Amino acid sequence: MYEIWGKCPKTLAPEVSMYREEADIQQKFEDFYLPFGGQLSENNRWVILSKKIPWNKIESDYAKQFSSSNMGAPAKPFRMALGSLIIKEKFQLSDEETVEHIKETPYLQYFIGMEGYKDEPPFDPSMMVHFRKRLDGKILQKANEILFRQYQEEELKKTGKSGRN
Repeated sequence: MYEIWGKCPKTLAPEVSMYREEADIQQKFEDFYLPFGGQLSENNRWVILSKKIPWNKIESDYAKQFSSSNMGAPAKPFRMALGSLIIKEKFQLSDEETVEHIKETPYLQYFIGMEGYKDEPPFDPSMMVHFRKRLDGKILQKANEILFRQYQEEELKKTGKSGRN
């Protein structure tokens, strides 16, 4: 990488991160824009799963990978990266098929954090390679641990047992 901006005065090269963290507030499924009318169902499996994933608890680890230089385009959001990989694994799809499924399905677009339905690919299939590289084992392990703890807490609530002795 070239260190051009590092040697320039700040007035010429303002610090712009290559990654912009998303807001902590997950978009409500009721606000997801559907150009053909209607609303998403809160009982849909992708809406339910999106509520269970603590996107903001894991995003900071993802964001640390990116430099604060303003060279190149900003990275895709964490939710888009992780969500796309979850979709790919769930359906056992190729990168190209994953992007096509997301393009065709409003629920999948909601799941990856889009604000409304668009009949266009959210990103080029080649981005899936970058998503896999950026979401290393540590980040995925942290996500799994958080989800597993949440699952255990939900199960304890269902059975009425306390996790304390």
